[in-house]
Amino acid sequence: MGTAFSVKDLHFRYPSSSEDTIKGINFDVVEGEIFGLLGPSGAGKSTTQKILVKLLEDYRGGIKYFGKDLKAMGHSFYEEIGVGFEVPVHFTKLTALENMQFFAGFYKSTANIQELMERVGLWEYRNMKVGEYSKGMKVRLNFVRAMLNNPRVLFLDEVTNGLDPKNARIIKDMIAEYRDQGGTVFLTTHLMNDVEQLCDRVAFCVDGNLIEVSTPRDLKLKYGKREVKVEYRDNGAIASAVFPLDGIGFNEEFQNLLKTANIETIHSGETSMEEIFIIVTGVELNEQANQAD
Repeated sequence: MGTAFSVKDLHFRYPSSSEDTIKGINFDVVEGEIFGLLGPSGAGKSTTQKILVKLLEDYRGGIKYFGKDLKAMGHSFYEEIGVGFEVPVHFTKLTALENMQFFAGFYKSTANIQELMERVGLWEYRNMKVGEYSKGMKVRLNFVRAMLNNPRVLFLDEVTNGLDPKNARIIKDMIAEYRDQGGTVFLTTHLMNDVEQLCDRVAFCVDGNLIEVSTPRDLKLKYGKREVKVEYRDNGAIASAVFPLDGIGFNEEFQNLLKTANIETIHSGETSMEEIFIIVTGVELNEQANQAD
């Protein structure tokens, strides 16, 4: 596996701004991984993604795409990437199938539209105008659009936002399969369940800087508590006890509780990605949702 993107000392400033939005960030996206870029609204996530898909080009620093200078890449670059924008963009007076056929016309090679639409449960609604689609249907169609050209790299922004759990699972399964077949995914989202279930590595962007790049597992070990909490029944009531994880196998009190008590649950002190997001960025996720709205 090679390196899909190598980003070195990246800076970017919007013409109307007095300071950089991106302030010298460095990271690599490895081929065949799902890389999540997380952070508060306005931190620079969307700007970074726009730079990587060549919507913004007046940046400072270096970006290599599979070893090639991104700025030197021509139209062939767009044959290799798929982009799922946060807000679905379709022609509302055309049917879903007409939309997909139109967008497929931009590419030399395309995926099977019927197979993709069947997989996300939209094929039976292919002749319905997109303007009549529900929000969730538009989100699923947006994902189909991103996959139309069998992309080498997939950029996804809030890919399951607005989906019910069943359809969200279908999309996440398709993303995982795409990765397992060698595809590379650059994911931005505020949905930490998506991060926990999909991402191989994540980076936290705060005020234009990357302050943490790691795997979800290592982040949980770093920010979690090394302890075990046991809940058990004591005279009909729920009681609990907490034990240090280190040396747990030799802890006599812990072993005795397991042998004698009516155990209901056992949990390690592993923290969630939501808690890690708050710790690292200092921003509550419900505050994020309000800002996004």
